[in-house]
Amino acid sequence: MTTSRREFLKTSSALGGGLLMGLVLPASTAVQAAGTVYTPNAWVHIADNNAITLLTARSEMGQGVFTSMPMLIAEELNVEMSQISVENAPANAAAYTNDLLGAQITGGSTSVRDGWEKLRVAGAQVREMLISAAATRWNVDRSTLRADKGVVYGPGGKEATYGSLAADAAKLPVPQKVALKDPKDFKIIGKATKRVDTPVKVNGTAQYGIDVTLPGMVYATIAQCPVIGGKLKSFDASKAQSMPGVQNVLDIQGAVVVVADSYWHAKKALETVTVVWDEGAGASIDNASMLAGNRNAAKNGKVLPIGKPTGDVAAAMKTAATVVEAEYITPMQAHAPLEPMNFTADYKDGKCEVLGSTQFQQGAQGATAAALGIKPENVTVKTTYLGGGFGRRLELDFIVQAALTSKAIGKPVKLIWSREEDMTHDFYRPMGVNNLKAGLDASGKPVAMHFKVTSQSVTQRAFGLPANTYDPFMGEAAVAPYNIANTQHDLVIHDTGFRVGYWRAVSHNMNAFANESFVDEMAKAAGKDPYAYRMDMLQNQPRFANVLKLAAEKSGWGTPLPAGRSRGIALMEGYDGMMAQVAEISIKDGNVKVHKVTVAADVGHIVNPETVEAQIKSSVAFGIGAGLMQEITLAKGRVEQSNFHDFPVVRMSDNPEVTVILVSSTEKPGGIGEPATALVVPAIANAVASLTGKRVRKLPLTAQAIAQA
Repeated sequence: MTTSRREFLKTSSALGGGLLMGLVLPASTAVQAAGTVYTPNAWVHIADNNAITLLTARSEMGQGVFTSMPMLIAEELNVEMSQISVENAPANAAAYTNDLLGAQITGGSTSVRDGWEKLRVAGAQVREMLISAAATRWNVDRSTLRADKGVVYGPGGKEATYGSLAADAAKLPVPQKVALKDPKDFKIIGKATKRVDTPVKVNGTAQYGIDVTLPGMVYATIAQCPVIGGKLKSFDASKAQSMPGVQNVLDIQGAVVVVADSYWHAKKALETVTVVWDEGAGASIDNASMLAGNRNAAKNGKVLPIGKPTGDVAAAMKTAATVVEAEYITPMQAHAPLEPMNFTADYKDGKCEVLGSTQFQQGAQGATAAALGIKPENVTVKTTYLGGGFGRRLELDFIVQAALTSKAIGKPVKLIWSREEDMTHDFYRPMGVNNLKAGLDASGKPVAMHFKVTSQSVTQRAFGLPANTYDPFMGEAAVAPYNIANTQHDLVIHDTGFRVGYWRAVSHNMNAFANESFVDEMAKAAGKDPYAYRMDMLQNQPRFANVLKLAAEKSGWGTPLPAGRSRGIALMEGYDGMMAQVAEISIKDGNVKVHKVTVAADVGHIVNPETVEAQIKSSVAFGIGAGLMQEITLAKGRVEQSNFHDFPVVRMSDNPEVTVILVSSTEKPGGIGEPATALVVPAIANAVASLTGKRVRKLPLTAQAIAQA
């Protein structure tokens, strides 16, 4: 890639800020504790009562950061996991920038990758500062001391708890160079560890955004133009104003907001408001026009290279004995988190506190300040647990709406979107069109391959990427790991005019579906087994070859299956991790049933194997929903799906048996929260083609799609 995702976001003027330079966090943002709190650095807080708290800058949305992040700290601080509590960090870009994304953001499967060294260093720094404080207190050489389980031990039976040393340690300079443990000495990292947030989620005490309450708080709900981008012309709220509990009906950024003493009262009153909308140019958009626009752009649009071409594709294609070509289409998708969009805001005297589920604290602070006309430092962001994010909670629309509503009414307010509003006013995964062409020699070996993806740039919309500029978030999984002498990979950006956003695994979804389906088509043209065909193209790619071999062997690839079943295989790199999957499926009444999925993953150093396995299994379920069931469609600019009855999610009865093989590795950590979502789809598609002889190139893989293939 000519520009990495990190480099683009790091230099984006829309995000501002720079890379993490210092560690010290202002005392005003310190976590509250029973004793006096001392803050050796931005992440670790130690109270004089020996309470140790990690402030995690990554939002907990089910991926397990409330467990994996403290594991990194605990390992170097030499304490047990039970000795550390976890709280969300405040908005503070200087201290909490995600160095892989350039802002205080949770996404892109970056939490462990970003924290792997940073948090271990933080733990080691605090450990060394505590030892230095003890050495000074006892007037002994530091080399005679050791820190273990919250206590510094010295000669002659001397000992002092971390809490008792915290005040002295906090006054010392932060050591810039500290020795980190050799992985062979790890006692916590790499060990299966139960999630620390499970008990509160089971007993109901976990606070999600929708659970937030403030003294004197009122409730609000919202109606926005059914055509995204449309404007409010007028509304009649005379009926609503007289309904029980209703306090106000407002125009907030061109949307109708009803404020009442309960969500139910607000919702029922909103149903009586008569609204006239100016639907605007978006009313002319539908799926057919979007697809036609993408196809036209694929032929005539500006081509942006994804990486550097190898060899001479055009010349090699002329020598090919067989040419294989295909077009693949991936549909728009909604994020559809279980917790619909909501946020609580309290504006008072030129300051605002916003509370709720967000993946983007820095953005929440900045956007709220800009909307209210106040300084960012006058906006406090408090993050709760997220009831699903998947990229939707990177957006700031609902946060700003809550803040503006609070300012308008002079009270703290919780804004809650209905499920229907959430489904029809998302920032959707864009439609993708992939065109692939390969030339095979007489033996079926590929001698040339041309890959082209045409889609909409989320980054243009979200972060102001200039038009006709390469978007690295669109080239993920575009370059497959196979050894082909002559290759070219291209990107065409086409703006359909519809609102799009980052969706779990981002462009891996369209690119992996296209690449791995196409490899199977190449194997069929060559008369080769799909697994063997891939292995033949993985010379000098030991990590890829290993996961492919493990997945194939564990799934029983090549062994007989019950009648009516088939297997499909797929391989991909995602977020610095290598993964292979085999899906075993059957078809009944035209519908695909996924029985088993076997996953082999090499994601480098693993912090918590239990969380990694859980993430893979949940990603498989998420991907099955997108691959088999889900599609967002437009009619006259309006999203036709409104709830889970017409945008179904995977139920327990749909979920397959998932076997996960984790490769032991000393490589740098890779991301695991997203890749399996993208890879399970081509594995299923390849199994369907193997079973039916029909290649479905347009998702989702419904009974109708298979019948029409």
